[in-house]
Amino acid sequence: MRLVVATRNPHKLAELERLLAPLELEPLPSGVELPPETGSSFRENALIKARAAARATGRPAIADDSGICVPALGGAPGVNSARFAGETASDAENLAKLVEEMRGHPDRFAYYVCVLAYVVPREGREIVVEGRCDGNLADAPRGSGGFGYDPLFVPLEIGDGRTMAELTQQEKNAISHRGRAAQALLAALGEESSR
Repeated sequence: MRLVVATRNPHKLAELERLLAPLELEPLPSGVELPPETGSSFRENALIKARAAARATGRPAIADDSGICVPALGGAPGVNSARFAGETASDAENLAKLVEEMRGHPDRFAYYVCVLAYVVPREGREIVVEGRCDGNLADAPRGSGGFGYDPLFVPLEIGDGRTMAELTQQEKNAISHRGRAAQALLAALGEESSR
């Protein structure tokens, strides 16, 4: 099965290609504009992007919306994870802002959320799945793997104090929010095809 992915983020596309194999993924064509992410939840934003990509290309599309939620910050950055330090902020700027916001804060609990939406345009068929990974925030970024907030996020499931950016790709894929959402989507598509 070949799907259009509603993203131009090369890190996200590469990660989804690994996680969703054997599905074949292709990036959003350059002429297709995605609408702004105006939803108040990861689910709403994923559906906005997937529906727009499916409509524009006339082909099945998937989109993910993901981010990190910090209860001590009222759930922020949440759906604004990619724009936490401003509309055009880089990963490094967003990470620096989170480090600053959490400086000296005793409650370090955080969790990653990923919602994947799959939309088939002509049939109007939609599947939405979610993955989550719980952890704590380190005092300072560590590691060179991953992207986004990975250098700050210490997953509870690994239990040895390494950040997501210090894990091997295989370790990360097994426990990450995106990995779990991808497994749920593959399972849902498998169930659908066996009916």
